[in-house]
Amino acid sequence: MALPVSINRLNLCKSFFIQIKSLKNLQLQSVAKYSNEVTVVAAPLAVQKQKTSKAMKAYLERARGHDEFMKAQTLEYQIGKRHLANMMGEDPETFTQEDIDNAIEYLFPSGLFQKRARPLMKEPAEIFPPRKAAEFDATGRPFHSMFYTGRPNFFKLLYDIVEEINNLNDFEDKMIRKGTKPDPNLKLESTGYHWLPKEQLEKKLVENISDIEYSNFIQAMDRLISLPYSYKSKDFIQNYRKILMDPMKNATIPKPLFDEDGRQYVTTYECLRKKARGDVTVRYPGTGLLVINGQDIHYFDNIQSKEQILFPLIFTDMLNKVDIEANVEGGGPSGQAGAIRWGIAMSLRSFVDEETIEKMRLAGLLTRDWRTRERKKFGQEGARRKYTWKKR
Repeated sequence: MALPVSINRLNLCKSFFIQIKSLKNLQLQSVAKYSNEVTVVAAPLAVQKQKTSKAMKAYLERARGHDEFMKAQTLEYQIGKRHLANMMGEDPETFTQEDIDNAIEYLFPSGLFQKRARPLMKEPAEIFPPRKAAEFDATGRPFHSMFYTGRPNFFKLLYDIVEEINNLNDFEDKMIRKGTKPDPNLKLESTGYHWLPKEQLEKKLVENISDIEYSNFIQAMDRLISLPYSYKSKDFIQNYRKILMDPMKNATIPKPLFDEDGRQYVTTYECLRKKARGDVTVRYPGTGLLVINGQDIHYFDNIQSKEQILFPLIFTDMLNKVDIEANVEGGGPSGQAGAIRWGIAMSLRSFVDEETIEKMRLAGLLTRDWRTRERKKFGQEGARRKYTWKKR
């Protein structure tokens, strides 16, 4: 009877060990399965984080290098401005950019008529183009809410314009309910101003925009400034419009002097065009007398040079109202006529109103023409013309 009992015990132990072994296999399988799932899920994240960190690291290195370069340039600019102020006997703390330009013009009067030949000393931010700051973090998450539009700064600007329009409309509704009308004296003037050109707007936004997008910007700003309470958004509007002519430039217009006969006169020196150099004196009132190197207008043979000289007088309606005396030398007829024309136009500013001066500026009468004859190059037939190439 003992044998069956032992057999039963063996069977029980065997079944018990089989259950334990199956449980161990099940646990090992679950652990392996869990570990495999972890590796499968975590591996791409690690690789992605590693790739993003490398790109971000390179971007931050470039940005850090640019910041260090700008800091060095700013430091050199501050040191140079301080030395220049000490040379001119001025206070370095109150030495402005206008003082710097005047000092350079005073220290370099040696006939450097070409603007590119003159020294330049300005803020590094005005000379070197700006760079965008970091737009995403180390994980690749963008900072800007409109990052995926492609031009986040531009579309943020349009969003701000719409927000300004909505705020002004709400304010107008409140004023209507109160029975209050807008003050016409506070209305913003659009004459004499124009919106920032496309190039300047792109530089301000540090983004490139298309012509259609720029036209949308102009339409949105026109709608904003047309509102009756647009003066409440004056600070925002002034950031994106530019005055046609700075009123401070009118202070540079010379005041007329008086000659022995009691007539007003203004003399303009350094009248330049190509290789021609001259000076022009305009007297008011006059009878239309025109003297060029001791001769009348027939000093020039061709009709084009005569028209060039008479154009500023006809444009400002000052023909036969002033007397002109011009001395010019060097160059040919075209260069001498251009020099005299510019001198007459600059002198007439003292005898006309501001509106006429603005019209003269828009017509190009007050812009000096710096173009000169391009020199002949070595190995060429002319300035741009090449020798004929022959194969044989």
